[in-house]
Amino acid sequence: MANDSKTWRCGKYELSFDRPRIMGVLNVTPDSFSDGGEHFDPDAAIEYGLAMLDAGADIIDVGGESTRPGFTPVNPDEEARRVLPVVRALAKEGAIVSIDTRHVAVAKAAVRCGASIVNDVTGFTDPKMVEFVATSTCGVIVMHAGEVAAPARTHATVQLDTSAAAFVAEKAREAAAEAAREAEKPARRRRGKLLGEPKTEAKLPGGVVQPSLPFGDPEPAPEPTGEQKQETPAAEQVAPAAEAATTPEPAPEPSDHLAAMMRRSARREEAYVPTSQLRRFTLPDSAPIMRRVMGFLSDQARALIHAGVSRDRICIDPGPGFGKTANEDIVIQRETAKMASLGYPLMCAVSRKRFVGAVSGVTEAAERDAATFGVCLGAIQAGANIVRVHDVTGFAQFLNGYWAVAKPQPRRAFVAVGSNLGHRCDNIRAARDMIAEIPLTCVSNCSRIYESEPAYETRQDAFANAVIEIKTELAPLVLLDELMKIEAELGRDRSKKAKVNGPRTIDLDLLWMDGETHGGKKLRLPHPLIGERDFVLVPLEDLMHDPARFFRYNGVEVKEPEDRVGHIVGELGRM
Repeated sequence: MANDSKTWRCGKYELSFDRPRIMGVLNVTPDSFSDGGEHFDPDAAIEYGLAMLDAGADIIDVGGESTRPGFTPVNPDEEARRVLPVVRALAKEGAIVSIDTRHVAVAKAAVRCGASIVNDVTGFTDPKMVEFVATSTCGVIVMHAGEVAAPARTHATVQLDTSAAAFVAEKAREAAAEAAREAEKPARRRRGKLLGEPKTEAKLPGGVVQPSLPFGDPEPAPEPTGEQKQETPAAEQVAPAAEAATTPEPAPEPSDHLAAMMRRSARREEAYVPTSQLRRFTLPDSAPIMRRVMGFLSDQARALIHAGVSRDRICIDPGPGFGKTANEDIVIQRETAKMASLGYPLMCAVSRKRFVGAVSGVTEAAERDAATFGVCLGAIQAGANIVRVHDVTGFAQFLNGYWAVAKPQPRRAFVAVGSNLGHRCDNIRAARDMIAEIPLTCVSNCSRIYESEPAYETRQDAFANAVIEIKTELAPLVLLDELMKIEAELGRDRSKKAKVNGPRTIDLDLLWMDGETHGGKKLRLPHPLIGERDFVLVPLEDLMHDPARFFRYNGVEVKEPEDRVGHIVGELGRM
């Protein structure tokens, strides 16, 4: 299950998997298969990325090149122009940003702009990409893109003829073929060294051998030598030219390896028709498929580790839809538990893919979200840790509902409480009692109530402040909504006319939650201002030993007492 001990280090962030993590898809492209052009404008893309964070996304995956079947490769300069403003803006808001690219120049620029993850659709088969991530601290996603079944053999039609003349003719052909083989033996010996040369493979730093691309491209035929040309009969040399003159030239394959593989994949899906030959099983044998997928993922992960990438930075993705038929994708999804057993965080990236449409009967990609959720749930139950989806709002609701019932998981959190209007201490105690009534939540401890100087907006009355420790099974954004309801019920004015840091009957801030890192406009975890607020850090000393050290360990900058705001000036009593 997803609530395991794996962690994923991505730059300055560390993701735990006590619950599944949601990756929102943000395509800054004009031609993506289900949402092409919707977020092509950088401002629209930034707004949509922030909306996904506020809806429950833990990670935003930004891509500037569509890799749908039949896609047109994008120049790295154009791809960078599309994605870098979006990456920079989202990272500034505290988001964990993944850059979906196969170009090392784009990956380098995105990481400099704040991206924490490199999601390489070609599975780090480019040694330059491996060299780059080995010198950085970003998380990496190794994806398998390639065909998983051996090409089907073609059989010539055989017509039986039992006549005596046919028998004599067949014997004559066999004798002629044998004589030709005997005559060819010296030539084979002369060419033996050339034909037996081993294939070369790219070397990575440290002498690690980099596997070739997993796209199943056929090896180019060697050019004929002078001897071979001489041995070829003149009639055979002329025949290809004559045939070319009468046979129409096929459409050229794209030179880009990934584009060629995706085009072949699309043709394979479109060309499939039922035959009269019956099959014994509904799906192909899983063993050869999983050997190719898991073998590639394991080999690439080991190559990254040998190159200097720590194991806890690596995530794997079987790449549904990339060179695979619907049957093969289903086989791979059913073997999720085997892939999870490799020990790396596992991605489920099936959102709106062709095979999801095949099993649900939904033709339009944008209408496959409900079916996507079903496939993702099966993957989560089998051990997937991250789900990559287009509809973050719908999936977050789906996951929160399922997780609340299926997985008892109380987690510790801290809520800061403040008031400087009316009966300040009574307001704080009323808020405490209402927090205890939130579903799946209890109050486990409370600090004393302290009086503090006003912070930020100094021309107002002193505040009463406290911190409440709770245990909750709600998702952070759901808990925040409940806290905002309490504020409204106790008379907090959050309208535009009210000063942001002005007087208030009650103020509730979610400071920290066990295992949660979040960015966006609506919620930031840990709270970005904890380290400068004396009226928060002093009450926390009642609930934990050395809160400054605790938050520094969690990546929060904590200021010295004399440099903080809202200094504590007295104690007002207990809760």
